[in-house]
Amino acid sequence: MNSVINMNKDLKVKTTQILIALYCGSRVGNKAIYLQSAVQLAQGLAEHGFGIVYGGASIGLMGQVADTVLEHGGEVVGVIPEFMLDYEVANERLTELHIVNSMHERKAMMAARASAFIALPGGLGTFEEILEIATWGQLDQHQKPMILYNVNGFYNALIAQLDHAVQEGFLPPQHRAKLIVCQNISEIYTAINNLKMPVSFVI
Repeated sequence: MNSVINMNKDLKVKTTQILIALYCGSRVGNKAIYLQSAVQLAQGLAEHGFGIVYGGASIGLMGQVADTVLEHGGEVVGVIPEFMLDYEVANERLTELHIVNSMHERKAMMAARASAFIALPGGLGTFEEILEIATWGQLDQHQKPMILYNVNGFYNALIAQLDHAVQEGFLPPQHRAKLIVCQNISEIYTAINNLKMPVSFVI
């Protein structure tokens, strides 16, 4: 049974699976490979016994990964700010849908519920989310796996910029190393299965 929960009311957690945060676009992109890769990843996560926590929308890659996980027996937690309901269209088929007051609450809840983080191709919001969670990791607020899924070389420029920041002395190499780059789905499964995924998050 689906549950629509307002964060300002009593919170009832219903999921039983380990949740992976998926950061991805509210659009599907211009090339079929982006949608295909997102659907394949979502299906594989569900088949490996994982659920997901994501931005709560029913559109773009976000909607596709949520629907795919649900179709393959996985649990899906969506978190969406109330002001975004008009144009992101909340997905009400989810295991849990949390309607929160702000983007800050959205990101904090996703971070708290997730045991690992994967950035698929996306726009400004996706970039901001994975870089913020990487910053929190650098500040020792968590030690959860963080992954860039580099579909079709989408993150090549960002990876080059991160490496440049290391070379120029602004990003310590040990913190750069925590942001794992995966070129294919099998590498992602290896990363999340082999790395410790603590449930707790310090915020």
